[in-house]
Amino acid sequence: MTTPSAARVVADERLARIALSRLTEPGDTRMAALVSRHGAVWVHAQLAAEFDPAGMRSDVAARLGSMDPQRDLATAERLGIRFVIPGDAEWPRPIDDLLVAPPVQERGGPPLGLWVKGPLRLDQVGRAVAVVGSRSATTYGADVASELGAGLARAGHTVVSGAAFGIDQAAHRGALAVDGPTMAVLACGVDRAYPLAHKTLLDHLAGTGAVVSELAPGCSPTRLRFLARNRLIAALTRGTVVVEAALRSGALNTANWASRLNRPLMGVPGPITSAPSQGVHQLIRSGAAMLVTAADEVLEVVGGAGEYLLEPKRGADGARDRLTQRQRQVLDAVPVERAASAPSIARTAAIALLDVQASLLKLQTKGLVEPVGHGWRLAAAARSSSRE
Repeated sequence: MTTPSAARVVADERLARIALSRLTEPGDTRMAALVSRHGAVWVHAQLAAEFDPAGMRSDVAARLGSMDPQRDLATAERLGIRFVIPGDAEWPRPIDDLLVAPPVQERGGPPLGLWVKGPLRLDQVGRAVAVVGSRSATTYGADVASELGAGLARAGHTVVSGAAFGIDQAAHRGALAVDGPTMAVLACGVDRAYPLAHKTLLDHLAGTGAVVSELAPGCSPTRLRFLARNRLIAALTRGTVVVEAALRSGALNTANWASRLNRPLMGVPGPITSAPSQGVHQLIRSGAAMLVTAADEVLEVVGGAGEYLLEPKRGADGARDRLTQRQRQVLDAVPVERAASAPSIARTAAIALLDVQASLLKLQTKGLVEPVGHGWRLAAAARSSSRE
């Protein structure tokens, strides 16, 4: 049972994290390190007490003094938005790995908290997989992303993406098509629809899955915030799949984070002439990403030991594949059109006549050879196979 004093400590920590998150940009490594080491309440108190040499409150202290995190929290609650922080039962522990991951473009560290809208709890996405890629997706890429989203969701994995145009949208819709769990991680407040054209999609995700951001409600997206957002997509998931990405695609930033977090990185190949797939091909060529072509291959990579084991793919067995080596040798010596006698076939195959005769009878029962007069030739099925 939580005591009143413990509840007060948690409440103060929550309010301090809200204020500090408004003070700095997402992914501020210095702030993340300070809060991790000392706690948000202590950091907030130190910054709020800052004075410049002239005895005036510093800009940071003045900004903190003008904030009202209690009002932010109340407004969010009215909108059906919750603010989840470390220590909450819902906090996704895998995201704490960002504490030790090297920064990317001066962004890094775990978020101070996560604003969440939707019934899907963050602590229930331990089997989540990120599906990301180009906004300018081809029809091929969108179809693949949709199939991946559906296949992963059908297997009980939460599909995580950024709700952008192209691959993100297709992955979300694939999961929704099978009534599976899916989550959008935004570079703006969860009360905002970005892009605006995806308002219906985001509203649906907020009603059935989850929309997540480290930015407070009302915040707008910026380029820097998109880059910071990408680390959350990688950290919230067991692995990341890049479907289409050009050589300078933002999806490669998410791929970079997956690698730094030691999470599996996978890439779907496209046509070698396709510019939207060149970034993915480079990931595969360099060994950074594992090649995958379907949801079951992704599941094999991110699943537990022995959970999803695939048989190596091979073509269907033909009639010749079920023959003994001796029977194949005899069959190869049988003419296609003009019949040959058993002794002639035996000489060609370099096999004893008795063995050839026995093999010919077996091959006849399998519909591969047929007697013609006093000789043998390939049956119709074997003739077409031989031509191929």
